[in-house]
Amino acid sequence: MQKDKGPLRGRDIVCFSHDWTGDPLSKTHLMRVLAKDNRILWVNALPNRMPTAASKDVSRIAKKLRSFAEPVREVEKNIFVLNPLVIPAYSSERLVALNRKILVRQIRRAMRRLGFENVVNMVFNPAAGMVAGRLGESELIYYCVDEYTAFTGVAAGLKEIEEELFRRADFVIVSAEKLLESKGRFNLRTHLIRHGTDWQHFRKAIDGNLEIPAEVADLPRPIIGFHGLIADWVDLELVEKIAKHFAAGSVVLVGKHTIEAEAKVAELKAVPNVHVLGRKPYGELPAYCAAFDVAINPFVINELTLAANPLKVREYLAAGLPVVSTDIPEVRVLADVLVGGSHADFIEKIEDALAHPKPRAAVSDVIRNESWEAKVDELRAILEGRK
Repeated sequence: MQKDKGPLRGRDIVCFSHDWTGDPLSKTHLMRVLAKDNRILWVNALPNRMPTAASKDVSRIAKKLRSFAEPVREVEKNIFVLNPLVIPAYSSERLVALNRKILVRQIRRAMRRLGFENVVNMVFNPAAGMVAGRLGESELIYYCVDEYTAFTGVAAGLKEIEEELFRRADFVIVSAEKLLESKGRFNLRTHLIRHGTDWQHFRKAIDGNLEIPAEVADLPRPIIGFHGLIADWVDLELVEKIAKHFAAGSVVLVGKHTIEAEAKVAELKAVPNVHVLGRKPYGELPAYCAAFDVAINPFVINELTLAANPLKVREYLAAGLPVVSTDIPEVRVLADVLVGGSHADFIEKIEDALAHPKPRAAVSDVIRNESWEAKVDELRAILEGRK
C-alpha cells in the first residue's frame, strides 16, 4: 500500500470503537470505507459504564477475559481486530494511570507486529481518551456520535477523560447539531458530519426480490416495525400504546434488548400483537423492512436522545419506508419522516403514513447520495481544510 497519498489514504489507523462482532454501527461502515485505502487496527470496546451483577454483564466480562488471549486477527481485508483488557473503572487517577499503562502496552505491541507507522488515532470511544497522544500517533481525531456521559450507569471519571480528549484532539467530528453546539466549546476544530447509510443494502427491501421472513410473512397488517437496540432510551410505553391502538395489526421489534429494558420488554411480550423477535443478522434486515408498512423511531426525549442521530431512520428511508419518529432534532432534517410531538400525535402520524404512502422507490431515492463513501469524502475535506 502506498503511503501518504492525501488525507486518510495509505495510512495506518488505530480505531477505538465497539466490539467488531456487534451490530454494524456508523464506525463499522466508516472503517470499511477507509480500509479500501488504509490499514485499520480496530480495538474492541473499552467499558464506558460500570458492570453490574446481572447475568448479561457477568457473561460479557467472561467473554472479554477469554478473548484477550486471542491474537490480533484480520477479519476483513486491511481490518485487524485487537481484544484489549482493561479494568472497568476510571474513578481515580491511580486507576486511570494503571489502565493507561496496560492499554498502551497492548496497543503498541499490536502496532509493532503489524508494522504500523505514521499512525492516525481515530477514537470513537471516549474511554480511549486515557491513551490519546501516548501511542506515538501523528494525528488524533475524536469522532463523537453520542452524548456518552448521559448513558445510564456511565462510569465515574469518564466525563473528565472525554473532556480532555476533546481538548487534545487535532480534529473533533460530531454527528449531530446538538453535539456541535455543546462540544465546540472544547475545541475550535469541531465539525459536523451527519451519518450516512448503507443505501444499496437497504434498497434490496424494494427491488431485491427478497423472501419475507416466516416470522412476519403472515402477520396481520398493518405491520409497524422497529429494528435496533431496545434500550432505556426507547419509549416502550409508547410502543405498547401503538400496539393497543392498532390491535388488528402487528408491532414487530427486531433487535436485542439491554438489561435496563428487560422488565418492560417482558411486559410487551404479553401484548398479543407485539412480536419481539430478538437480534437478526445485518444481512437479513432489508427482508424485515420489506415486510413493514411503516417504521418507527420511538425515542424518549432526554439529554441523550436530543443529541442522537439514529442510524436506523436513514436505513428505514433507504428501504423506502414511511417513518414516524418522536421529536429529536436530527430527524427533522430528513424528508419523509413524520414527527410526533406526543404519544397521541405519534399514533396520528402513523395513521397518516398508512393512509398516504409515497412510492417506496421515491422515498429511497431521496437518501441515495447519503452514502458512507460520501461521509468519508466529507471527513477528508475537513482534514485538508477544504470544509
